[in-house]
Amino acid sequence: MRKPPSRLLRAIRSVVVLGLTVFFISTASSGFTQSAVNPSAKSSAGLTPDGARWVEKTMRRLSLEDKVAQMIGCRYSGEFLPADGDQLAYLKRLVSKHKIGGLAIFLGEAYETAILNNALQSASDVPLLMGSDLERGAGNQISGATLFPTIMGLGAAGSEELAYAMGRTTALEARAVGLHMTYAPVVDVNINPDNPIINTRAVGEDPALVARIAAAFARGCQDNGLIATAKHFPGHGDTDQDSHILLPVIKADRARLDRVELAPYRTLIAAGVGAIMISHLTAPALDPTPGLPATLSPAILTGLLRGEMGFQGLIVTDAMEMGGVTNAFGPAEAALKAIQAGCDIVLLPLEPETVVESLREAVRKGVLTRERIDASVRRILEAKARLGLHRQRLVDIASLPSKLGTKAFTEQAAKTFEAAVTLVKNENAALPLPASAKKLAVFSLSSDKGDYYAGRTFANAVKARRAGTQIFYADGDTGRDALYESVLQSAGADAYLVALFSSLSAWKGSVGLDPRHVELIRLLAAGDKPVIVLSFGSPYFLRDFPAVDAYLCLYRNQPQMQTAAAKAVFGEIDVTGRLPVSIPGLAPAGTGVLLKRRP
Repeated sequence: MRKPPSRLLRAIRSVVVLGLTVFFISTASSGFTQSAVNPSAKSSAGLTPDGARWVEKTMRRLSLEDKVAQMIGCRYSGEFLPADGDQLAYLKRLVSKHKIGGLAIFLGEAYETAILNNALQSASDVPLLMGSDLERGAGNQISGATLFPTIMGLGAAGSEELAYAMGRTTALEARAVGLHMTYAPVVDVNINPDNPIINTRAVGEDPALVARIAAAFARGCQDNGLIATAKHFPGHGDTDQDSHILLPVIKADRARLDRVELAPYRTLIAAGVGAIMISHLTAPALDPTPGLPATLSPAILTGLLRGEMGFQGLIVTDAMEMGGVTNAFGPAEAALKAIQAGCDIVLLPLEPETVVESLREAVRKGVLTRERIDASVRRILEAKARLGLHRQRLVDIASLPSKLGTKAFTEQAAKTFEAAVTLVKNENAALPLPASAKKLAVFSLSSDKGDYYAGRTFANAVKARRAGTQIFYADGDTGRDALYESVLQSAGADAYLVALFSSLSAWKGSVGLDPRHVELIRLLAAGDKPVIVLSFGSPYFLRDFPAVDAYLCLYRNQPQMQTAAAKAVFGEIDVTGRLPVSIPGLAPAGTGVLLKRRP
């Protein structure tokens, strides 16, 4: 391998939120009415008289075998399905024959989702509770809806107002397409820099900040008719393993768990959060049973969460298709144990039809008691009644264009993206870029294979502002020789902008960078021209190249965030974010270089 010329080497260098009354407000266009309710108080609180009557009537008419099916939530996608297709027939069979209580959507188009939700609701005897993982707004799953930053971006902004507005927008758009529950906010306290699955999905590392921002988001959701779900109980922030693959162990003692992991849940419970999701991990200080996930632990669910912490809302499992539970338990056994432990809703079991029939057999044999099932089903039905589903379960398809992705929503999201931008380091005032930096080199480096053009939006935005910009792309398949050649071709640049992408995704097991990309950045940093690194993922990347001149944290790869990053680089917006986690040895939590936009 050729060595770069010597000239090139020189040239390349706790506020706790208590007493919040939660209101489920349905939009007038959907025909729902407002009812004040605290879903974490007495289970019957907040029900209208007709809602209470509907719950009692439904409890009386459902058989015990049909009641247990109400506790199952299955996976689906909001895609176009022909009327005579197998997939639609399968979903209708789940809701009409097996009588499951709800579904959880993963990806969909707005119209297709709303139409499918109406069709499934029409096929179901009892209204369905439709949920989704809307951690970054309804646009996280529904194309056409508004996308927001990760909740760590909200942590960086530190604004309860922005968190509430995000929750409100999420709720209004979700309800418009027929969704009633979001599996958010994440309230894990991310104190492990090597966490491969929580990371930027968490608010930060300070339990008080996590509680404050998460409670505001949850209130925004529930004030506008969407059940919020705090997750992943009892806390997934201190792990270096992904529970989609393995069963992580939280080794902290009870005192640390109380002080860190459990503290935000107490705040969210007091604030009236409607649901809590249980994680597939073990916490020996809470339940010493070897190999038993929290999802299946009576000590953690019934003893701690229900008993000691007083939570009376819905307890929901994390996806039962994850390795943290499937590695040791079969689908039917896991579902049974989860219900016995105290879960109300078993989400995404493998082989759902088999699981439902197995649970019905457990009912017939008395393995599951009437008292246990009735307690959960009453909570589920009361939640549906508070949402107004007993009166109106269908959505207005024609109104979608006026309810999704509106100008007001997209402007609110843009404001939130910009508020999240965090400048952790800015040696020699490298940012904003001076007008004299006319020749720029942009390196878009994705550590994921097949994501070659991850930074296209950012790169194009830079080139639009500096016509002399050179752009180099690489992904996890790009070889070292090609990377080295791009460094040679960029010699003579006035400044280097390196945009880093490494997706945070289930079953990946790591959010680390490709070692070849780290090598490239170190080579650039050895010179005497400014090197500005932008992390569109984990904030902890700075550990790999502490000598760079400037370091911006953006927390997620989204086109809107890439646009905000370009504005920050050129001084077009105020940069006000503060780092919500510590970068060990380099930057404590709260670090943030504040930049005023140029006049």
